[in-house]
Amino acid sequence: MNWADGINGAYEFIGGIFLLLNCFRIYKDKKIRGVTLSAATFFSTWSWWNLYYYPSLNQWISFCGGIFIAVTNTWWVGMAIYYTIKENKNEPI
Repeated sequence: MNWADGINGAYEFIGGIFLLLNCFRIYKDKKIRGVTLSAATFFSTWSWWNLYYYPSLNQWISFCGGIFIAVTNTWWVGMAIYYTIKENKNEPI
């Protein structure tokens, strides 16, 4: 481990915590407002890329934080899709 991996890994873990708060908020509100799904999907795919990238650099703390952020990103995108579809079905034609 080096100090840069430790700092980056801490950012990954903290980012995962903030994303987890977003997941709880979506679950509570049951709707999405003010966020584009395309941007969230982009960052979700980037987080999955990091799960390949960090081990190639031997950055194992970043990899562990990356697992957390990839899972929470994917959970958020999944809920965003689910609640968007659900809301659109409930709208009158």
